[in-house]
Amino acid sequence: MSAARVAWLFLKVGVLNELQYRVNFVVQLFQSLIQVGTGLAVLALVYSHTDELNGWSESELLTVLGIQILLGGAIRAAVQPNMVQLMEDVREGTLDYALTKPEDAQLLVSVRQFRIWQLTDLVSGAILVAVGLGGVERSVGPLDAIAFGAALSLGGVMIYCFWLLITTGSFWIVRMEHVLELFEGVYQTGRWPVGVYPLWLRYTVTFLVPIAFAVTVPAEAMTSRLDAGTLALSFAFGTALFAFTRWFWRFGLRHYSGASA
Repeated sequence: MSAARVAWLFLKVGVLNELQYRVNFVVQLFQSLIQVGTGLAVLALVYSHTDELNGWSESELLTVLGIQILLGGAIRAAVQPNMVQLMEDVREGTLDYALTKPEDAQLLVSVRQFRIWQLTDLVSGAILVAVGLGGVERSVGPLDAIAFGAALSLGGVMIYCFWLLITTGSFWIVRMEHVLELFEGVYQTGRWPVGVYPLWLRYTVTFLVPIAFAVTVPAEAMTSRLDAGTLALSFAFGTALFAFTRWFWRFGLRHYSGASA
């Protein structure tokens, strides 16, 4: 069975499970509105004192905020729930159910859970991106759109790799729940272009936690700021990170002792 078909089957099951609890949609919609409202209020406060921030206009930063919310929705819908489930399986010794299947174990642990109501953040984020682009003075051409799609995809892969690297640590450190709060806190730095931060933090949220690659680089593409060198660096770093994550996952599995051990 192909990887795409396995992912599609789990997606359908996840959607059906989520549809049983439709009140969660109302809760998530309320949370999305609060998130958008808070972000807009902060932007309005900042730009009430200045016309630009490190060369970024208010409309351009609205685009950054939209991308950060959009990608965050995708993470909480497809990446975070699977990593949380993986941590629980390692702690309880039930990862055997995935490891004994004929499909690739990394694929299985990465697609088992899907939270459809988190996609409200994708919609609200996309709306903010569209509104922000409406006020951007630079024209966005087809190449910019292609670069945006490539950069956003690479960013999503890097965030997935970061999550899997951290979660694989549960093979040695059983209690890893604090990672959720840690990531959510660090991810909020993506609401601003990485260039506004001091050098040490800039490198931290670029190469240690790849939020700059995931949010700022796609935003640069959509506002015609992205150069070929940055996109090439993003591709090279994403490829290297995925290869290392794959190796580290297999290395971690050799240290797993589950219910069958």
